[in-house]
Amino acid sequence: MLLGLLTAIAASVCYGTGSVLQAVGSRKSARRDAAAADRTQHGGPSLSSTAKAATTWEFLVGTVLDFVGFGLGALAARLLPLFLSQTVISANLVITAVLSVKLLGIRLSRAEWTSIGVVCSALVLLASAAGHEGSGHTAPATHWWLLAISLALMAGGTVAVRLLGARAAIVAGLLSGLGFGALGVGVRILNGIAPFDAGALLSDPALYAIGVAGIGGMYLHTVALQIGSVNGATAALVVGETVLPGAIGVLWLGDASRAGLAWMAVLGFVLAVGGAVAVAWYGSEGVAEEVGAAGTPTPASTPT
Repeated sequence: MLLGLLTAIAASVCYGTGSVLQAVGSRKSARRDAAAADRTQHGGPSLSSTAKAATTWEFLVGTVLDFVGFGLGALAARLLPLFLSQTVISANLVITAVLSVKLLGIRLSRAEWTSIGVVCSALVLLASAAGHEGSGHTAPATHWWLLAISLALMAGGTVAVRLLGARAAIVAGLLSGLGFGALGVGVRILNGIAPFDAGALLSDPALYAIGVAGIGGMYLHTVALQIGSVNGATAALVVGETVLPGAIGVLWLGDASRAGLAWMAVLGFVLAVGGAVAVAWYGSEGVAEEVGAAGTPTPASTPT
């Protein structure tokens, strides 16, 4: 349990730092693209502008940290119940918020700091109440369903970004979170890991679901960082990557809390998600101020 918690915390630090660095790179690119009017007809970033954001050094370093975080998070997903590992990893919201004050010049309101405190307190409750992780053994059809759902989520997110434009920040953040949640489930149920079997690994649809969800989730998260509040987009991602995989872990994969502490696990989970939603709500109110401070045009409308 301790090794799993330390691994999840390290993944959280990597993801949180990476998110802010990616936001710095994305907004640097967005300033150039705004001058060149590199936008879709709905006001959102074009595919080329998103690709340009990925070439800034800040974004590249952030991406490296994401890959390190992914490896650590994958290990944590196999060592801890999903409702604990995904929630601890999603606490990168705290890292993101604190670093965004320094690197993006964002001022956090008292309500946002309070919400962050709620998330941290909730994680203590979750860690105290978490029991054993499930085996992860599922029927082959489940692996195919995970791949199909991952494809549908990422395709739907891409279409939503094209249609909603500048209003798609929270939607893109949420769908990227669902993608990362699917990734966590895929890591847990992946065949051919212990013991290692290359044939079983390469023939498992869950492996390809991990790839689709990871790449698609990163793309949608990049878009969300380009057009909306970094804290709001990250908080929406937190909700997506915790609620669904946490429920799947309990209902289908055998994750459990300690005997007699189910109420504490439920309370901690609800508070963690509620705190993230609050940060998303208050963070979205500051989009215009943040974007203006970064030197980019204010979006046509504030994401909700």
